[in-house]
Amino acid sequence: MADRKRIDEATGTSTVGHEWDGIEELDTPMPRWWLYSLYATIVWGIAYVILYPAWPLIDRATAGTLGWTSRGQLEQEMAREGERKAPIRLALSQIPIERLPEDSRLMQSAIEGGNAAFKVHCVQCHGSGAAGSRGYPNLNDDDWLWGGDLKTLQQTIAEGIRQPGNDATHMSIMPAFGRDGLLTSAQVQDVVSHVRVISGQERPGASARRGAALYEANCAVCHGANGEGSRTLGAPKLNDHIWLYGGDRDALVHTVTNARYGVMPAWGTRLDPVTIKMLAAYVHSRGGGEALAPAAATPAATDMEATPAAPAANGRS
Repeated sequence: MADRKRIDEATGTSTVGHEWDGIEELDTPMPRWWLYSLYATIVWGIAYVILYPAWPLIDRATAGTLGWTSRGQLEQEMAREGERKAPIRLALSQIPIERLPEDSRLMQSAIEGGNAAFKVHCVQCHGSGAAGSRGYPNLNDDDWLWGGDLKTLQQTIAEGIRQPGNDATHMSIMPAFGRDGLLTSAQVQDVVSHVRVISGQERPGASARRGAALYEANCAVCHGANGEGSRTLGAPKLNDHIWLYGGDRDALVHTVTNARYGVMPAWGTRLDPVTIKMLAAYVHSRGGGEALAPAAATPAATDMEATPAAPAANGRS
């Protein structure tokens, strides 16, 4: 290592006196613009520490002379947004949900609000596009277990499915025909053959003919003689191609043998009534929403509110 400085002939710059293996370090000053930038950042850092929360303490940070916090800013923004939406929410709270379609602008506002709420509370089960998955109903089709009109959807979301201690919840129970010994394994296979025939998945055969008699004796009381289902009982259609748990033989055998007992939360205990109404409007808008059915109508089965479940020998198994 060199022990004295000298002027480098090639650059005319003084060395710092350091040398390694013949390589010497030049004493080149930093550019002024760089130094000024460094000094500016130091000044900015000091000012930030004084004005804004900066140093972490045990349970908080230093407050800063401006008193600004990200939490406080968020609360202010949410308050402003709440004030902006207040007239819409007030209007939604006052109109009966079955009359909501009469006001197209209010209906659109409800759908948009429901879309936002759906992304927070419902996509975990029903998916971002509301298409569902096995055990979680598709909300885009027109097949509904309890009903697809706005008022029914509102009740379903508010009261949930199979909620203990809630008299307003949708409740349906299917016997576990195989597990409880009501049918033998061979009889379960025959019933499944019949269900697959009436749903158009198999051609009639000896097993299906035997299953038809078993179906009439054990299943028709809920699902109807032709598998048309019953909304009154929460029994799904068995004569279509919409299945909650799958319509293949293995899935149907599991359903008839063990039954299904899915649940959906009663969102009325977690969300305010206006949000429930907006969610109902959004689900109704997905493509399968129905007009309010006449009181005397005898509906067909559906799969929405069955949310994670469908009852009886579940056509959407």
